[in-house]
Amino acid sequence: MRHRFSILATWLLIIAIGFLAAPKLNDHLTTSLSVPGSESARADAILAQAFNENIEGTFTVFLKFKQASRSEIAGFKESIELAAKVIPTAVVTQQRAVGGVLFASIGTAFSLPKAASYTNALRAALDNEGLSRAKVTGPPAIYRDVTPILGDDLRRGEVIAVVLAFFLLILVLGMCRAIVVPFIFAAATISLAISLVYLLAQKILMVFYVPNIIELIGLGLAIDYSLLIVHRFRVEIMENPEISIEDAILQTMQTAGRTVILSGFSVAIGLATLFLVPVPFVRSLGIAGLIVPITAIIATLTLQPALLSYLGSQGVTAKSFKGLMTRRDVTTGFIAGVAQFVVRKPLSVLLSSLALLAVIASSVFWLQITPSSLTATPANLESAKALIIATDRGGPGIITPHQIVIDLGAPDRATTPWALKASAELTKRLLKDPEIFVVAAGKEAPFVEESGRYLRILVIGRHEMGAKRTQKLVHELREKYLPEAGFPRGTHIYLGGAPAQGVDLLQKIFNSFPWIVLLALALAFLILLRAFRSILLPLKAILLDLVSIAVSYASLVIVFRFGIGSSLFGTYQLDQIEAWVLVFLFAVLFGLSMDYEVFLVSRMREAWKRGASNSEAIIEGLVHTSGVITAAAIILIAALSGFIGGHFAGLQQLGIGLAFGILIDATIIRGLLLPSAMVLLGKWNWWLPKTIFGISNSKALPLEERETRL
Repeated sequence: MRHRFSILATWLLIIAIGFLAAPKLNDHLTTSLSVPGSESARADAILAQAFNENIEGTFTVFLKFKQASRSEIAGFKESIELAAKVIPTAVVTQQRAVGGVLFASIGTAFSLPKAASYTNALRAALDNEGLSRAKVTGPPAIYRDVTPILGDDLRRGEVIAVVLAFFLLILVLGMCRAIVVPFIFAAATISLAISLVYLLAQKILMVFYVPNIIELIGLGLAIDYSLLIVHRFRVEIMENPEISIEDAILQTMQTAGRTVILSGFSVAIGLATLFLVPVPFVRSLGIAGLIVPITAIIATLTLQPALLSYLGSQGVTAKSFKGLMTRRDVTTGFIAGVAQFVVRKPLSVLLSSLALLAVIASSVFWLQITPSSLTATPANLESAKALIIATDRGGPGIITPHQIVIDLGAPDRATTPWALKASAELTKRLLKDPEIFVVAAGKEAPFVEESGRYLRILVIGRHEMGAKRTQKLVHELREKYLPEAGFPRGTHIYLGGAPAQGVDLLQKIFNSFPWIVLLALALAFLILLRAFRSILLPLKAILLDLVSIAVSYASLVIVFRFGIGSSLFGTYQLDQIEAWVLVFLFAVLFGLSMDYEVFLVSRMREAWKRGASNSEAIIEGLVHTSGVITAAAIILIAALSGFIGGHFAGLQQLGIGLAFGILIDATIIRGLLLPSAMVLLGKWNWWLPKTIFGISNSKALPLEERETRL
């Protein structure tokens, strides 16, 4: 408060830097699902070095034709070669005509964003060469096409969230200047987060979902945190008219500020566990998500008190009405009635709530997982139309072929008779597999690289890369076909391509996920133990969080696989859920669920420390925080609508999972399950041994002495 002008000036500078960094961030993002150290990564490295195939910088051109002669097809190929010259470093690595479709791979030496910048030039060049029907796809073209749509989805989600948040803040706080504070707080938090991620993106792989995740989750989280503090500041002013502004701010930060910081650390802990997944794609999401609560904590400690000091008592005084959260009587109103009912019939409420949640969560047993949903992209994009052409003629597996890379150990061995014979025998065996559609091999480029050390075979399956049968084929190739290939000792065979990359990704996630859960649970327990000074409250909070996450996972199955509500929300209907969504959902929901737990139980603990009984503390905590928690949940769900109403399956799944998880958590779990469990536990809610993990717990003092200490 003493340096409020300097603090505000610093944050204004941060906001300006964030606005400048935001549009430049897209130039440093990627779509890579690579798993460092895996077999697929080694295969991709050989393809890049020996065959000059930079996967992220490679375009694919599909041209549909009818009854073309060989000379006409040769003319098509020549035209594609000429069109590719508009891209510096471009090399046409292969062209093949299969089933009335000519496809060509055009490799470049550029990074994904740089290659994407040449997409329109390549399309124009193809048109000039008379190939107006040719469709360009591949990672650069897809990146170029989806980036504007991601931006539109982001802007739409932000507008919806801001408008709804504005009306909810009026409902909570009334018409006063205080309603602008959460928006300033959110702008500062997001700007600092974007600036930090922009700096990190210079050195660390960041996926192209990162801006949407930072801005939408950051918007909802920051407004929620600021709302809690502003509301508490308002309560301090209204309940203590004689209090000075400085004392009111100090009291607010000691209570609501402390709660927000604790909540922010809970969210940060959940997201920090993603660093246990040794996959850059997942880690980049963890970094982006982690930065949001950290920047919110920094803003809470610096910007929020400065804004409150400028706001003053006049800034929180409503001009027309006092808002819904100003009632002091904890015995009247709807929330008070619900709380009193829960206190009277805790066992019935607990059992009925658990039964309802169990029915919803049972859908999780139908959950199936995929590394990615390539076919679930906006159908109006040219890159998507190209994929449709390919899949219509050759099946969904044609856009993500398996790549068998054979390292013969020395140059000039790839074209020896024994190598070609072994390759031909392997090809024959593969063609007998009913899951395999096409096998392509040969003794010239693009199947043999220039030095003759490496040989490769392309295998096209009948199903998309994430399908269970495709995953099974990857395992059969690695465990059955390749070990039994007739190449001599010393030959190293690697399986690459998108399907193998997807299997490696799933394996890393499956191996890491149990450790993520255990670490998140352990750290959350220690933090809540310190905050609540109770053994049972942290354990109960963790159990309720796991229930919330189970319901969230079940909602994905209900909406995306069973299609219930799919038309209402405008989502894809898919059999499988993307793996990264489940991991990210766990990390975010675990932290957000802790938020609501901390908000609610902290207020109950305050009442208990003042001398209220267990039941009285529960009712008072519900009455004073349920409205704020509900408003915060609605604001956060509104921000998540930018994911749900978007055009990409992974983000839709993230939005639905978070929205349902937050909705259930803020209503049934925190409004019914939590208080009923606390009523049944009684005085054991606040039990803690005299000393545990260095945390001491003085016995409950007589009421008069407790009030004197307070």
